[in-house]
Amino acid sequence: MTTAPEGHGQELLSFAHGLSLRDVPVDAIDRAKTCLLEALGCGIFGSTQPWSKILAAEMTEEAAAGRSTVLGLEHPLAAPAAALCNGTAIHGFELDDLIAESITHPAACVIPAALAAAESVDASGAQLVEAIIAGYEIMHRVGLALGVEPAKRGFHTTSLVGPIACAVAAAKAMQLPLDQLYSAVGLACSSAAGIKSFAAGRGGGMVKRLHLGRSAEAGVRMAQLASRDFLGPPFAIDSRFGLLETFGGAGAHPERLTRKLGETWAMGDVWFKVFPICGWIQSAVMLLVEARGASPLRIDDVKAVRIGVSEYAAKNNGEPAPVDTMGAQYSIPYCAAVALVGEPRDPTSFMPAAVNDPTTRGLAAKVEVVIDPAIEAVYPAQFGASIKLSLTDGTVHERTVLDCHGTPADPCSRQEHLDKFGWLAGARLPAEEVAELARLIDVATTLRSARELTAPLRGDRRTEVRVVRN
Repeated sequence: MTTAPEGHGQELLSFAHGLSLRDVPVDAIDRAKTCLLEALGCGIFGSTQPWSKILAAEMTEEAAAGRSTVLGLEHPLAAPAAALCNGTAIHGFELDDLIAESITHPAACVIPAALAAAESVDASGAQLVEAIIAGYEIMHRVGLALGVEPAKRGFHTTSLVGPIACAVAAAKAMQLPLDQLYSAVGLACSSAAGIKSFAAGRGGGMVKRLHLGRSAEAGVRMAQLASRDFLGPPFAIDSRFGLLETFGGAGAHPERLTRKLGETWAMGDVWFKVFPICGWIQSAVMLLVEARGASPLRIDDVKAVRIGVSEYAAKNNGEPAPVDTMGAQYSIPYCAAVALVGEPRDPTSFMPAAVNDPTTRGLAAKVEVVIDPAIEAVYPAQFGASIKLSLTDGTVHERTVLDCHGTPADPCSRQEHLDKFGWLAGARLPAEEVAELARLIDVATTLRSARELTAPLRGDRRTEVRVVRN
């Protein structure tokens, strides 16, 4: 039996366990609904991609019976399998949300874990939203407490903290008692894993998508085991040999787990992507699109391109000749070339055929990536960029931005979120079902059951992909 909360980790978990929508500011609740809208849009589109189809086929063959919806499948599966598939789908094309300072992607693991667990126990819509808010809070705070050393050593921060956040989200949805939540988190801490070999520039494969699915799956599974009294170490976040000590080492900051707890909310720091690329590259692409104007340039129009970024981005995102989709989405030179002579908002710009286009590759080879001291000074709290675009007609565009569009400092409008959801969800659903799903998300906290929210996603037998862009 675990006694009273002890240390920063237990204080944070106790806070999450007792969290009620009554305690949460209205704007944070609204933000959670936007996160849900964005996540499901990303997941519906992501479910059409090869990695998602492989996982769906594998989980369908296993035939783990359950009540949890899988995006793109007609029949529900067991909650861990659904979380695995949906997490992979939501993170399936680098369009899901992130929080810059903690270097985490909450939506693609917290939301599928919360949703799968909520469906499995028929939790209410309010309980689902509470679980999402709690999971985001854990994700951000544990990421901050880990510090930047794990990322510098090649760990994927999201997949280190994801299982913990997902265990809390699932436990909240399942309404587990506090001792069982402690156990679920203790078990999830031993599920922390994930290396960033996908960003090395020699082919990333599909593994980064899987990191989020595996985190969601682990969180749900550990919560389910804890509900059966499978015990985990209750102080595994910040105890001796705990998550922070093991991965963060001397660079960990345990006090950040609880700094201004209940005063500031992770939801306020969420950043929604405009382009289907790595977060570090969003600012540079935005500036280049603004500099080029409404229409793409011809490659002969471009004399030189220089992009200033953080030291980390310059070191890890500078590959000029990516070999696959993952590599292209992580390549500053490639993304810059697409921004100038293509359409960087269009996911097809990063499909294999486009990645091997000689025109884009030729321009990417011209892009110079440098460390900008002004950008380095604010990393990782902000992912800024500077550009110098020189055209053959003598025109020179220079500009620096610390916060790109979609960040809390320059937020997307409600209509932009709805438009993005429309074309992403329109990959698989007809317009009337897209509209109904958006409506249900808007009233999520009033729904008797989370399964009402997922009703438009079940029974979809369409297999064709329809992405309509304005």
